[in-house]
Amino acid sequence: MKAVITVTGKDTVGIIADVATECAKHGANILDITQSVLSEYFAMIMLADINQLTTDFSNFVDTLEALGKSRGLVIHAMHEDIFNTMHHI
Repeated sequence: MKAVITVTGKDTVGIIADVATECAKHGANILDITQSVLSEYFAMIMLADINQLTTDFSNFVDTLEALGKSRGLVIHAMHEDIFNTMHHI
């Protein structure tokens, strides 16, 4: 199983490191990552393997959202199946 994690907000030092650290704490393995800085704005999409999560997925989602709030970012984590269903025509 995989999750799609998006991060947006004002660019600051350590965003990728903080999100990656939180993923590692919960057993999520980052498979792919793309990020861009547009002027002072940061945008990132990560694909993470969540087969080895040490917590339930909803707790993982809540933890990432809380990290985002503490850093002034918006972080969303969505199960790959839901993401694919939402974007299927």
